[in-house]
Amino acid sequence: MKRVERIIIKLLLIHLFLLIIAQIFLKQDDVRPFLSKAIQYEGVGNMTITEWVETFHQ
Repeated sequence: MKRVERIIIKLLLIHLFLLIIAQIFLKQDDVRPFLSKAIQYEGVGNMTITEWVETFHQ
C-alpha cells in the first residue's frame, strides 16, 4: 500500500508542476494566441478594447 501511496503522491506533484507551468505560459502575451484558439474563434483577435467591449453591449 505504501508503494501505491508514493506513486499517487509523485503523480500529484508532477500534475501540480505541469499546472503551474501551463499557467505561466498562459500569462505570457506572446504565447497566449498559440495556446488559446478561443480568441480566433470569437473574432476579437484584431479588435481594440473599445470595439471588443461594444460586442457585448449589442
